[in-house]
Amino acid sequence: MEIKIRNVDPIAVKKIDEMAKEKKISRQELLKGQVETFALLQLQQDHEAALEHLIDKNIKMMEKCAIAMETMNGFIQEMMEEDEEE
Repeated sequence: MEIKIRNVDPIAVKKIDEMAKEKKISRQELLKGQVETFALLQLQQDHEAALEHLIDKNIKMMEKCAIAMETMNGFIQEMMEEDEEE
């Protein structure tokens, strides 16, 4: 796929050319790599945000489960105490 960018500041183009020359690659190769990295970084950030949301939901569910288990343990203790008294 082809992307064209117009009206780029000449100073920016000069800097891009210098960076490409340092890496011994063409301007096109440098910019292609930067565009692909940018796109993949955004995709990774989206995945991380979704994962963080899922982790938060799991933590909340685990907290609710812990409360329910504590409540059940309390009932069991009460029942065992009643049995011992009889």
